[in-house]
Amino acid sequence: MEEAAAAAAASAAGENKAGHGRNGHAEGPAAEEQRGGGARLRGCRGFLRRNALVLLTVSGVVAGVALGAAVRGAALGPAQVAYLAFPGELLLRMLRMVILPLVVCSLVSGAASLDTRSLGRLGGIALAYFLGTTLLASGLAVALGFIVRPGAGASALNTQLGLSDALPTTSKETVDSFLDLVRNLFPANLVAAAFETYVTDYKMLLRNTSGNATLEKIPVGSEVKGMNILGLVMFALVLGVALKKLGPEGEDLIRFFNSFNEATMVLVTWIMWYVPIGIMFLVGSKIVEMEDIVLLVTSLGKYIFASILGHIIHGGIILPLIYFATTRQNPYRFLLGLITPFATAFATCSSSATLPSMIKCIEENNKVDKGISRFILPIGATVNMDGAAIFQCMAAVFIAQLNNVDLNPGQIFTILVTATASSVGAAGVPAGGVLTIAIILEAIGLPTNDLSLILAVDWIVDRTTTVVNVEGDALGAGILNYLNEKDKKKREQELKEVTVEAVANNKSEAETSPLVTHKNPVSNTSSTADPESKESVL
Repeated sequence: MEEAAAAAAASAAGENKAGHGRNGHAEGPAAEEQRGGGARLRGCRGFLRRNALVLLTVSGVVAGVALGAAVRGAALGPAQVAYLAFPGELLLRMLRMVILPLVVCSLVSGAASLDTRSLGRLGGIALAYFLGTTLLASGLAVALGFIVRPGAGASALNTQLGLSDALPTTSKETVDSFLDLVRNLFPANLVAAAFETYVTDYKMLLRNTSGNATLEKIPVGSEVKGMNILGLVMFALVLGVALKKLGPEGEDLIRFFNSFNEATMVLVTWIMWYVPIGIMFLVGSKIVEMEDIVLLVTSLGKYIFASILGHIIHGGIILPLIYFATTRQNPYRFLLGLITPFATAFATCSSSATLPSMIKCIEENNKVDKGISRFILPIGATVNMDGAAIFQCMAAVFIAQLNNVDLNPGQIFTILVTATASSVGAAGVPAGGVLTIAIILEAIGLPTNDLSLILAVDWIVDRTTTVVNVEGDALGAGILNYLNEKDKKKREQELKEVTVEAVANNKSEAETSPLVTHKNPVSNTSSTADPESKESVL
């Protein structure tokens, strides 16, 4: 009876197990599908959380275009347009507010974190990269200018567009422009350099020599409103190197600048969440301000097309090829992590205003070493202007063709050299490159009256110009970071080899030295055997 009851219980348990098995088999696909859906949902949430700022920034640009197109038909007056642009103006003011502490503190801490050998090596590579890419950009612009011929058949555009008196002519000498560049490297007053820059002006003196009255132009120095970023960069670099040389005495001040820099980056993080709103109103107000965009584009369409095409070729092909040839890594994956700074550059037209977001994104998304990014990006925002070089060379060729002037090889060489040098001193602010075009025109002997045409479309071309400027800085930082990591690994490997060799040498000496293997054992045995021998004798 007990055996029968046990068998019945066992069969019932087997049926229950089989039933659970059948139910589990039937519910398996549904459960797996539910788990897969949950994983996809979590992955989607994680993607949105990681890229929220990028998506919001791009949405801000699109919303700004829609806002400008919608409000454009309302015929707003200048006061209403100013009110519309107010949130965007706040963004520009906040970004400019952190430029000074960010540039000075990041350069001091970056220069102090690198040893003298690395600083000289990386500085030389950065200088070669900046000059090389700017020369390539200038050559590309001149070549495209001769191929597309944007100024051919475009005479009398000033009168058509009503821009004949839009911009006064300039008569600044090319030599004085380069001398001003050198003078601004060494500001006489460091505090004044935060809001003033040196510019050569002229006054006319009437001289009467031997009965002939002649007007003579005398250069006179003057200070104009605008941050002397070049002088601040120079001072911060030298101060960082000096603090490094001090050793322990300079560590407290280095820690101060590091802390100041980290606090500034926290402020930048907070400001970045306001960027989508500011960009929306900046783009929208700029679209409302446009008067007759159809006439402008049809009249100067070839010039706009040639300039933007040069920016696309240089920023989309040449710069990524240089990055790939140096690092053997995908440049477009590197650039994908910098969408927010590019959108900020497109909306603000200021490479200096884009610097805070560029430093933040290149460190967090692309894992560039802080010592490299905070050393090279402030310098690049000041001296590396690939987009501005394209814009300036294209403008010079355009104005030459507009005036039916055939450029000879000497003038072309002058354009290349002058554009490369003057782009270094171009201000990182909206329309900063327009005034430097006058230097090129003066150097090749062309009139500056047609600069008003360039100014009329500058708000279009300046956006792609700024994007290419900051892209060149970012890729340069990526290249320097790769070379620095490679150099570190090489030095670590050499140090390991030296350590292994030293240990091997110590072992071989210990094994083969007669002082160790023969003399010491004999002395030890003798010293220990003497008392025993004495005991045995006794």
